[in-house]
Amino acid sequence: MSTSTPEAVKKLVDNMQTDLRSLSMECKKKFPPVKEAAESGIVKIKTIAARKTGILAALKENSSEVVQPFLMGCGTKEPKITQLCLAAIQRLMTHEVVSETAAGNIINMLWQLMENGLEELKLLQTVLVLLTTNTVAHDEALSKAIVVCFRLHFTKDNITNNTAAATVRQVVTVVFERMVAEDERHKGIIEQPPAVQGNSNRRSSSTLRPCAKDAYMLFQDLCQLVNADAPYWLAGMTEMTRTFGLELLESVLNDFPQVFLQHQEFSFLLKERVCPLVIKLFSPNIKFRQGSNATSSPAPVEKPYFPICMRLLRVVSVLIKHFFSLLVTECEIFLSLLVKFLDGDKPQWLRAVAVESIHRLCVQPHLLRSFCQSYDMKQHSTKVFRDIVNALGSFIQSLFIVPNVGNPAIVNTPAGAAGAGGPATAQSGPGAAGVSGGVTPQPAFEYRGTWIPIMTVTVQGSAKATYLEMLDKVEPPSIPEGYAMSVAFSCLLDLVRGITSMLEKELGQSAPQTSPDPAMVQKQSSEQSDKEPGTRAVWVEMVNACWCGLLAALSLLLDASTDETATENILKAELTMASLCGRLSLVTPRDAFITAICKASLPPHYALTVLSSSASTLTNKSFSIQGQNVQIISPSSESHQQVVAVGQPLTVQPQGTVVLTAKNIQCMRTLLNLAHCHGAVLGTSWQLVLATLQHLVWILGLKPGSGGALKPGRAVEGPSTVLTTAVMTDLPVIANILSRLFESSQHLDDVSLHHLINALCSLSMEAMDMAYGNNKEPSLFAVAKLLETGLVNMDRIEILWRPLTGHLLEVCQHPNSRMREWGAEAVTALIKSGLIYKHEPALSQNQRLQLLLLNPLKELSNIVHADIRQKQLECVLQILQSQGDSLGPGWPLVLGVIGAIRNDQGESLIRTAFQCLQLVVTDFLPTMPCTCLQIVVDVAGSFGLQNQELNISLTSIGLLWNISDHFFQRGETIENELDKEEAILEKQAKEKGVPLNRPFHPAPPFDCLWLCLYATLGELCVDPRPAVRKSAGQTLFSTITAHGTLLQQATWHTVVWKVLFHLLDRVRKSSTTADKEKIESGGGNILIHHSRDTAEKQWAETWVLTLAGVARIFNTRRYLLQSLGDFFKAWEVLLGHIQSAALSKNNEVSLAALKSFQEILQIVTPVKDSEKPDALSAVNMPILIDPVTASGPGRPLERTDSLGERLSRYNGAEQIPPPAEIEDSALWWSAWNAWYRIGTDSTKPPTSSEKLAFIPSQPFLTALIQIFPALYQHIKTGFSMDDLKKLGVILHGAVSVPISSDASPFILPSYTEAVLTSLQEAVLTSLDVLQKAICVGPESMQVMYPAIFDQLLLFVEFSCKPPQYGKLETKHVANAKYNQAEWVALNYVPFAEKSLEVVSDLYQKTACHKAVVSEKVLTKIIKTLRMPLSLKYACPSESTWKLAVSSLLKVLSIGLPVARQHASSGKFDTMWPELANAFEDFLFTKSTPPDNLSIQEFQKNEGVDVEVVQLISTEILPFANFIPKEFVGQIMAMLNKGSIHSQSSSFTEAEIDIRMREEFSKVCFETLLQFSFSNKVTTPQEGYISRMALSVLLKRSQDVLHRYVEDERLSGRCPLPRQQVTEIIFVLKAISTLMDSLKKTQPENVDANTWAQVIALYPTLVECITCSSSEVSSALKEALGPFKDFMQPPVTKVQNGES
Repeated sequence: MSTSTPEAVKKLVDNMQTDLRSLSMECKKKFPPVKEAAESGIVKIKTIAARKTGILAALKENSSEVVQPFLMGCGTKEPKITQLCLAAIQRLMTHEVVSETAAGNIINMLWQLMENGLEELKLLQTVLVLLTTNTVAHDEALSKAIVVCFRLHFTKDNITNNTAAATVRQVVTVVFERMVAEDERHKGIIEQPPAVQGNSNRRSSSTLRPCAKDAYMLFQDLCQLVNADAPYWLAGMTEMTRTFGLELLESVLNDFPQVFLQHQEFSFLLKERVCPLVIKLFSPNIKFRQGSNATSSPAPVEKPYFPICMRLLRVVSVLIKHFFSLLVTECEIFLSLLVKFLDGDKPQWLRAVAVESIHRLCVQPHLLRSFCQSYDMKQHSTKVFRDIVNALGSFIQSLFIVPNVGNPAIVNTPAGAAGAGGPATAQSGPGAAGVSGGVTPQPAFEYRGTWIPIMTVTVQGSAKATYLEMLDKVEPPSIPEGYAMSVAFSCLLDLVRGITSMLEKELGQSAPQTSPDPAMVQKQSSEQSDKEPGTRAVWVEMVNACWCGLLAALSLLLDASTDETATENILKAELTMASLCGRLSLVTPRDAFITAICKASLPPHYALTVLSSSASTLTNKSFSIQGQNVQIISPSSESHQQVVAVGQPLTVQPQGTVVLTAKNIQCMRTLLNLAHCHGAVLGTSWQLVLATLQHLVWILGLKPGSGGALKPGRAVEGPSTVLTTAVMTDLPVIANILSRLFESSQHLDDVSLHHLINALCSLSMEAMDMAYGNNKEPSLFAVAKLLETGLVNMDRIEILWRPLTGHLLEVCQHPNSRMREWGAEAVTALIKSGLIYKHEPALSQNQRLQLLLLNPLKELSNIVHADIRQKQLECVLQILQSQGDSLGPGWPLVLGVIGAIRNDQGESLIRTAFQCLQLVVTDFLPTMPCTCLQIVVDVAGSFGLQNQELNISLTSIGLLWNISDHFFQRGETIENELDKEEAILEKQAKEKGVPLNRPFHPAPPFDCLWLCLYATLGELCVDPRPAVRKSAGQTLFSTITAHGTLLQQATWHTVVWKVLFHLLDRVRKSSTTADKEKIESGGGNILIHHSRDTAEKQWAETWVLTLAGVARIFNTRRYLLQSLGDFFKAWEVLLGHIQSAALSKNNEVSLAALKSFQEILQIVTPVKDSEKPDALSAVNMPILIDPVTASGPGRPLERTDSLGERLSRYNGAEQIPPPAEIEDSALWWSAWNAWYRIGTDSTKPPTSSEKLAFIPSQPFLTALIQIFPALYQHIKTGFSMDDLKKLGVILHGAVSVPISSDASPFILPSYTEAVLTSLQEAVLTSLDVLQKAICVGPESMQVMYPAIFDQLLLFVEFSCKPPQYGKLETKHVANAKYNQAEWVALNYVPFAEKSLEVVSDLYQKTACHKAVVSEKVLTKIIKTLRMPLSLKYACPSESTWKLAVSSLLKVLSIGLPVARQHASSGKFDTMWPELANAFEDFLFTKSTPPDNLSIQEFQKNEGVDVEVVQLISTEILPFANFIPKEFVGQIMAMLNKGSIHSQSSSFTEAEIDIRMREEFSKVCFETLLQFSFSNKVTTPQEGYISRMALSVLLKRSQDVLHRYVEDERLSGRCPLPRQQVTEIIFVLKAISTLMDSLKKTQPENVDANTWAQVIALYPTLVECITCSSSEVSSALKEALGPFKDFMQPPVTKVQNGES
């Protein structure tokens, strides 16, 4: 409730009156003056109260009078009255109605009371109320009031003392609060205080306002008092303690720092008074050395005094805290002192309070920062900040190293070790730390036997001191063990925490740095540092100054810590520092802190090179701090920790086991945390972190699983890995954090990410080095983590792809299979996920990225290890299955990988690769860019050529066929795309000025694609394996035939020359050089047919196929090819190939060559497209000569012409060649020449008589000859005699070739059958074709007839004289052994006979032709026939001479009239003698008939003889006058010979009657007679001949008869020899014949002499009647019969005539 409201005022007035009344009552008796004063006071108050307003103001005005009665009351020294008065005065003061004068009076009154020692407490209360309610008391009055309080403080009464102390403190505070309030009031008025001159206190305070002046005077006197000098202002002070003075100074400095900072006068006081004072008071502490005795120094040393020392430190703390900026130099001294107080030789309590003071500083990071700026960063200045930190460090070390002189370690020993005593406990074993007894061990540090408990000294971040607050203690307290250590420990932690949090704020990150995006932090921090370049320098300096000391201390503590929480705090501090250094890019300190954590994670003395090398820069370096050494202590191995894991170290040589403790695991988690949260600032220290993690992971036996995440491995690593349950539960967590750590790499910025990758790579390099040369399980940590990092950073994979995959590819080449396998696993997993990842922009738009991703896949091809290639190909397969449709520009790369197979790679690899290719061909041809199709072809080709797996080769040829189908079906699309691409390439080439480099360049790109396909198949056609060759050949020709229509015309030129002829050349070369060794079996158990059991035979098959294929293409595409310029040249080359094949020493090839020859000659020709008939129905289809039928594993090779083409072709066959044919004549003649060359070479007999000589087969020769008729059709117009002669040579040669004995059963069914071989038929057909052509040809051609006759007659001779084939010995077929290589002569008889028939037929047609006449063909025929005729029975075949005779008869029946016709010309002169000889030889043959000749046969043969004689009688003798005389003479002589039957003595009796050709003789005789008596006798000579012949005959008859009669008489009963009987019978028959003739003849034609001889026979005949033979009798009867015609009277006229 306010004191100025009317109610309050009324109450005040009432209370005043009451008080005055009470006073007057009390003093009524003893003190009348007081009573009076009181009563006048009542009146005064009533007067004032009567006013309506301003009561309080009036009261104040008259306050001296109002107060007076009360003052007087106090003067009575009566306790009751005094108390009443003081209460009233207090009431007035409370209402602020006391004037300045009144106040002065009151204070004087209080002074008296104080001096009299009355009412001290009330008195203090009054002073307080007076000074706190208003400001009326100042200057002298104020000082007096203050002195009152001071003096009361030093009374003997404890309560008064304490109350006074409190009052003094409050009063001092009030004085300064007034000043602050005054400053507030004058805030607006700016006044420039004059500069302070000198140090006179009076002058310097003159510029201050009243309240300020009071405060100034008060503070100045406090300094004086503490310094034991007289005060200037506080007059009347009698005594004072330093401790109290220091407390007051501290409270003023602490509570009102702004006063000193705002007013120069006060600042001056601080500098000039306070600081020197403090320094002076510190001196005993500085000089004192604990344990030094008095004798060592000349003057006695003052001992440090705890209360003062402690208060001084408090003052120093305040000074540093608030006035550092004013007192930079002084603070430097103070801080140096603080550092000194930590020395080991100072008393324990002093060190404790010094540590507490330092702790106070450590919780104020801004102060620390200022120290750094003011000292450490200035030249020639003490490095105060560094010294503080180092001092803390060495302090902590000293606690471990120096024994506690003041307090042996028994104080506070925990329960478990109570009785053991001293630090020695620690060495008694790991249990000493109090694990025994089930009591939770007290947290402590333990190091090398020193055990120091940890106490909870402060809440984190506030310095709540214990000993600095002991203001009531005079004696130094005993410090419990571990207290100083605990405070120092807190100092370190707070120092780190403070610095970090402040840095965070300054970097604009108020939150602790767990920001999700470190890149942002980096960015901000860099911006920040750009704004104020100073700040960064300060931070850098701070860190540089403190890190060594911090690290030394923290490492030691970490090593010594036995408490999880403490460890956690230490680790957190190290982690924070590492991160801080990282953010400030301070590499060395950052690495040092990280190294410390790393070392702590690993077992003691664990050999890890990375750590030792980076630590070596720190170890053995001691930092000197004013003569003290701070050693960086390496961890001791005697750690008393719970062992949680035992494992193997990761080293090259197998070593013993190492143990991991719980603390190691804790450190490991910190390390993980560091990497996880502060990865962005780790930079190169990733190496340390990861190396350590790798070793830990190894010891714990974690192994990488899919995606690179680590899983707890099984205990396969050997019995050495032992994990406790505690750590087993931790493992999954650790593994998880490890994974998350690498996942979080996605939040790192690019630079940090690169650091991480580089670290992993170098780690991996080490692992690789370790894995060389041994099969120990390698460490896969780095590889697995590279994979993991890659997988989570897919969104920016470009920046890390090259280093990442580059390294992994090296891993893939490692000899250790496990390592290699993981390298491949990682590479392939990255590639696969890279392709699947949804990149921005998408891969399809970002070709560069796609190729980048696929590139490592290609690189893997360079690695020789099969397992890697297997992985690579499996990856390709998966990529194809998942991404095949979107590979786009990546296709060449993928195909390159599939195609990178080599023969040395083993079957399974090739099989996997081939699976990929099959997938490509079946599924992806339509989606891939057309430019890649050529690569597909090449790859498929390479699979065809690999020799590991035949089936793959064959299947790949099938794929090539499918590919060609694809080209065919999508031809247009492909062509358009390729043309577009080509245009771009051409443009680029032009810009670069280089020619476009592409196989088969000038051809359009689509055609080039086909050409590549053909070329690839062409390569396969000459593969060493026959099956591949066969399949490839069929496919090649099928594709060309099926899809050749798509090619440009010009491209056909390339197909012919570069593909087909090139292939033919290669096949020919291979075939001719192929091995003739027998191949036993075709691998495995496959048996090989004897026709394919040498490489040569297998190549022969290829040659056959190839030649046939090329020929077919020439045939089907004739018109297309003819339109190319050099068709004639190509034709010649093809014929050359056919010729070399035909002449190859291989029956299969040579025969096939001829079939191809037949095909290209189009024995059936196609018509031009324009002439194709629409209606196919009327066409008669001739039989196709299909030269080669394809078979084999490929698809059957069907003829590819359409039905229409075929039909039309045959239709055209009957037509007369169109005019276009004329230009073809060159081609035909070229073909004829080729045919001639083949014919002459193949039929030329071998020169030597070896059995092994190659002799062409019958089918070959047959085919060869069969070609001629067709060929002839096209060349007949120019066919000359020379050509005919050439032909004759070949025909003769061909027919002469013998057959090998093993083929004879197939060609000659049996020798007895008279059959022509097909070859002989072909020969005759050829001649037949010729003669028909001559027949219809022009006159000029008929001169060829004789040549044809010559040729045929040659063949006719074969019947008696088979041809010789060189010097080759041939055997008769009956004697040849089937299975030996012998040559069998053919049976030429049928052939010769057939030829003979042809001759006779032909002669019948052509006898009258001029050429036939003039070339004496008839003579030649007769000459030729004479041979079989003369041989007669000696002929090889009986049919021959019979045929010869019948032919002769036929020919003569036509030829003789011609001969007679041309008798005069003399053209037949030579014929007659030949003919006569022929008759002679035949009729009177020297050969004897075979013994087994039957009578019927003999009579038949005799009939033939008779026919000949009849021919003579009908065709020759009647025309004797046209015939040369000699010839007629010869004939007559012959007839004579025939008619006189000369008996040969050799006959046996039984045969005679048959062998006597009676019929023949009869005919001869008849003819002779007829000719003798014919009236056509032209010349007397002829008549003479016949007459002479007749008389000879008659005379002979006479003789025979005579002899017979004689012999019969002599023989008596005995029968005569058979011949004689036969002879006599013959003679008798002749006589009867003669008689008949004479009867028929004109009487004038018969010579009288003849008659006489005939009649003279009669008596002789009669004599014979007596003979006994019945045969003779019957003959005699016939002979005698005709004589009756002579039984008539002779006519006289005749007689007369005779006479």
